Amino acid sequence: MTISFELQEEIQALQEAENYDIPHEHNPTEEDPERLLEAAVEAVAESSCAITDPEVFDVYRSLLKHSNALPGSLMSKLLDSISSGLQAELEATTRDVEQGDQQGYMSHKLPLELFGFLLHCKVLRLQTQRIWTTTAEREAFITCMTRPAYHVMESEQYMKSNNIKLGVYKIICLAVKHHGHSLAAQITIMQYLQFYEHLPEPMAECLTVLAKEFDHAQLGDEILREIAAKTFNAQDQKGPRVFARFIVKFADMAPRSILKQLSLLLRQLDSESYPMRVAIVEVIGFLIAELATSGADEEERQIQKQIAGLYDLLLERIMDLSSYVRAKLLQVLSKLCDLKVKFPKQRLQVTKVAVSALSDKVATVRKWAAALLVKLLVTHPYGLVHGGLLEVGVFEAEYAKVKEKLAEVESRVGKAVERNEEDEEEQNGDEEERYGEDEGQEEDEGAEASKPKKKKRSTIKSEDRMDVDGEEEGDGQDEDGGDTEEDEPEMSVDGDDEESAPKKKGKKRSKLAPRKSQLDVAALSHEQEALAALETNQILQYRLRKKYYAEALTFIREIEGAMGKMGELLGSTHKPEVLEAMEFFRVAYEYRFESAKIGVKKMLHLIWTKENNASTSEDASEAKSIRSRLLECYRNLYFEPLADPDMTAKDQVNRIAKNMIEQTYDATLAELTSLEEMVRIMMDEGHVHQDVINKLWQVYSTNKQLPKPQRRGAIIILGMLALAKRSVLTDRVDTMLKVGLGPFGKADLTLARYTCVALQRLNGSAKKVKGSLIDKTLRLEMENPIFRKLQAAIEMPCRSKDWFGLAEQAINTIYALGEHPDVLCNDIIKKLTLRAFNKDRKPKVDTQSQPTEKDPNSMDEDHPGDTTRGSDDTTPAPEAAQEGHGKDDLGDAFELSQLLFVVGHVAIKQIVFLELVEREWKRQKDEKQAAEKKAASNTSGHQPSKDGEELDQVAGNAEDEIGERIAAVRETELLYGEQSLLAVYGPMLVHVCGSPHKFKNRTLRAAATLSFSKFLCVSSNFCDRHHRLLFKILETSRDANIRSNIVIALGDVAVSFSNIIDENSNELYKGLSDKDLVVKKNTLMVLTHLILNGMIKVKGQLGEMAKCLEDPEPRIADLAKLFFKELSTKENAIYNNLPDVISHLSTGDHAVDEETFQSTLKYIFTFIEKEKQAENIVEKLCQRFRLSEEPRQWRDIAYCLSLLPYKSERSVKKLIEGLQFYRDKLHEEQVFERFQEILAKARSNKSKDKPDSDLDEFEKILNEHRAQGEEDQALEKRVGKKKAAAARKRAAATRKTRSKKAAVVEENDDNQYDD
Repeated sequence: MTISFELQEEIQALQEAENYDIPHEHNPTEEDPERLLEAAVEAVAESSCAITDPEVFDVYRSLLKHSNALPGSLMSKLLDSISSGLQAELEATTRDVEQGDQQGYMSHKLPLELFGFLLHCKVLRLQTQRIWTTTAEREAFITCMTRPAYHVMESEQYMKSNNIKLGVYKIICLAVKHHGHSLAAQITIMQYLQFYEHLPEPMAECLTVLAKEFDHAQLGDEILREIAAKTFNAQDQKGPRVFARFIVKFADMAPRSILKQLSLLLRQLDSESYPMRVAIVEVIGFLIAELATSGADEEERQIQKQIAGLYDLLLERIMDLSSYVRAKLLQVLSKLCDLKVKFPKQRLQVTKVAVSALSDKVATVRKWAAALLVKLLVTHPYGLVHGGLLEVGVFEAEYAKVKEKLAEVESRVGKAVERNEEDEEEQNGDEEERYGEDEGQEEDEGAEASKPKKKKRSTIKSEDRMDVDGEEEGDGQDEDGGDTEEDEPEMSVDGDDEESAPKKKGKKRSKLAPRKSQLDVAALSHEQEALAALETNQILQYRLRKKYYAEALTFIREIEGAMGKMGELLGSTHKPEVLEAMEFFRVAYEYRFESAKIGVKKMLHLIWTKENNASTSEDASEAKSIRSRLLECYRNLYFEPLADPDMTAKDQVNRIAKNMIEQTYDATLAELTSLEEMVRIMMDEGHVHQDVINKLWQVYSTNKQLPKPQRRGAIIILGMLALAKRSVLTDRVDTMLKVGLGPFGKADLTLARYTCVALQRLNGSAKKVKGSLIDKTLRLEMENPIFRKLQAAIEMPCRSKDWFGLAEQAINTIYALGEHPDVLCNDIIKKLTLRAFNKDRKPKVDTQSQPTEKDPNSMDEDHPGDTTRGSDDTTPAPEAAQEGHGKDDLGDAFELSQLLFVVGHVAIKQIVFLELVEREWKRQKDEKQAAEKKAASNTSGHQPSKDGEELDQVAGNAEDEIGERIAAVRETELLYGEQSLLAVYGPMLVHVCGSPHKFKNRTLRAAATLSFSKFLCVSSNFCDRHHRLLFKILETSRDANIRSNIVIALGDVAVSFSNIIDENSNELYKGLSDKDLVVKKNTLMVLTHLILNGMIKVKGQLGEMAKCLEDPEPRIADLAKLFFKELSTKENAIYNNLPDVISHLSTGDHAVDEETFQSTLKYIFTFIEKEKQAENIVEKLCQRFRLSEEPRQWRDIAYCLSLLPYKSERSVKKLIEGLQFYRDKLHEEQVFERFQEILAKARSNKSKDKPDSDLDEFEKILNEHRAQGEEDQALEKRVGKKKAAAARKRAAATRKTRSKKAAVVEENDDNQYDD
């Protein structure tokens, strides 16, 4: 009969040897152990397989279990039998394995397990000190038994098995606990930690088991002391990382053991190796968590001091040089926020640290700082009163109320309470003085509000500042509760928010009980005594509430201060920090931070983020992309129903529609464009319910008087939704005509403009594929009422500048929807011309303009005050335009402006329309050719391929003819044709733009210049003749809007006729130095577009673009950086223009100061990545030294040389070869310093196996030439001084000679008189 034995289960059961169950157990005290052992030994001696007999195995197990009752001789015989049997079984197994007998050697599995179990069961439970009396012998035996366990630990695969790990831990723990194996284990563990990277966590687990289950913490303490005493080098990577992992795991499992050795481990905070500093930061976090969740009440004061000290240690690490340490610190602080116990004082310090870390230069640190601020918001302890929301106005109001009530109660108590004894009077006098200080200092709020408390605490306490909780010793309780307010434990439990306040109050009352003895009972009535006691308790309550609101205000203002930096993170190129910044604004918005709305709106632009498919592992771990996270945030905040059972479906729809409309309020063009893309995506994905769309139409078409932005917002959103689904608008065209182009539109021209934009979406939004002839747009007959309404809107008499925006979109709509838009626009232009130049109708139009706008059915429908711009938008007729010298030639400048504006916009839209006509003709021709080709192939069967090729060639020629015909229309007919209406206005525009002294009206000049710019885009002949006038206006105009428009227009002209603008590109670059920010920004954007798309060539002007990198305006600097980043993707673009940039910024009239030069070139040089380019730049820069004479140029060239990486030996060789060009410049201190930096960089990049002899020799030569140069300079100075001295001597001698001659002459004259 074979025993049923499962090794893992038996080893597990053996964990408690006393309770280990044996089926046929023999008790040596009741039976003869010698007889039992004799029978078992004989059986095993005959055959080692006899161990599988249940009776034999149970005898061995029973005797080992009760080994304490056996004499030593029997134990020796028992162990001999087991070892002999194991040896015999091993030999038999080895033979079968060598013979390859699988069935044979597999039969040895059970006996081997049984013998192994018996050895495991007892060997380490022996009282080895009795058997091996000498330490050396005992250690040798124990080492023999533990060595297999250590060998098992060397295998990473084995240590992944939990059962194997537990067995190994048990062996080591038994050896250490009972057999003096501690020192050997310490040595082995330290060695293994250095050599095996998979063992830090298992070793920490083993020491934890030893400390907790075997009550032996000494080994862990010794290992921690040894690690604490180690010195780690910054270059050593493996060792510190392994020990750091060990400490962190040990702190996680046994924080109390770490706490005992913390004073020693803190030395590692000064270690050169950052992994050790990271580990200590994480360890401190575990210790704070451990202390915060344990400890008796009597120890609470000491625990709080410890926690405060640990927090101080943590927060100091924000100044650590390593970004890894700073990032780990922020992670640890974030985890500590999840503790139930809150530390208000420390949380405020943590908030300040997190806000400051948002400015860190490392993206990972900024990301964790943002995550920490989110965690601080979510877990804030100020939700006791106002439902968790953090509205600063609410807290400020409550703070003011509490402050007022506190002052009132304190004044009453001061009158009611009398003082008996002199000491009490002195005490209470001090306290009143302190309260008075409080009242004076309470005027400050937020961060200032917490300062009086700190000051008061310092006057009350003389103990360590870390003592934030706990009670004062001595007479602290007798000071009218003032000390109690400050010493209230600052931990508040999140889960028990509602219960914590009453508990605190109760605690205060118990502390204040002794105050009753200070009342003069004899002098006061019982009524007064009760009143005084009650009001004293009220004082405590109000002081606690005041402290609560002051700390909350401090926290809120710290978070508010982070909004600006967090907004900058939204533009980061590092995806994780962008996601964290988005989450921060979402959470801050939900907690009612006003400034969070700005961040949420700024997030909108992230809808254009291009996701990189080849993401890094860090990015891949992120659950969502930036765009999907943005859509999710906006849906959660605005566009999804709330989980509020009190809100009906109608309320939910109204809320969503209202939120959509509010997104358009005060939105810029860029924000509306981004919102449009977001709404389109949401509509595509089916996230906009039909009920919401119906509600938007209801808002738009209601007859009630609404705020103008509300009605505008409704049609804006509807137009955006139509981009994804045209049917949103198709059934409501009549509504748009009645409202947007009806009385409401007349009253609100902006509403009419957005209605026109929405109407344009009727033709569909299918994107045109480049080269495709397919056109899916919808075209309407010109008799459609839409066009009548649009014409009426354009021709409507009006003197508001909003008309220009309306006219632009109305013309766009005509050209977007009409089959023959040019016919209608001809009619509009003629009527506007008649109105502008018809003298008979002029007074009538002028007098009717104001009544028309005041019509109650039009302009005053919603908000009359918003309809016109007043006198600024209106131009008096007599002063408007002077076409000649007589009074008969006077006309209305505003109406002329309207005419010219429409003419210019029609011209540019006609070009686009001609391109559509060209494409349509080509499509028709293509279809015809395809039909003919198909018919020909059907009739003639299999024709030779030559015929097909000829047919394709004919089709290609036909397309070329169409293109040439359209180009001829554009070039010769639009502006120069005899029948062309636009040809009439070309000379007029040139005259108005070229005569600013005659046409002084700003609106007229702006409209004429804009239209003139558009005319330049029509014909190359017209552009070639008149483009210099546009550059002249750009140079001389004082109106920033005109200059800005011209810059943008020049970009369009360059697209049409790049050669003409390319010849005059220098004029365009002048806009980069314009004083107006908008002009400068537009110039930069236009140049970026033209250069990156190859429309103009860079001819040495890139230096002007480089100047913008250091522009004080962040938007300009960011655009310039984006330009150079994109330019770097063009083949060698930056490399080819780098010499010109350096020259432009270093010398001549365009030069910048040295600091700006260095910061600019430092950014540009980051794009020089190819080693071959770096080598060539070294050679070119060295040759520049020869041609430069000014020390400033030497310093600039040397600085540029120091920016190169010097990764290859060839770069260094080029530098050494160029020594002849700069050796005489090395005496300049900064030049020499730059070459020292280059040497250091070259040494760091040099491979270790190659000697530094070349670099050492080069350094020696540099030092020699520097010394020689200094001597030469000193010699020149001495020579100069001597020359100056000689010149002075010659001058003195000359003066002396002249004086002598003068004296002789004078003497002769005197002699003559004497004679």
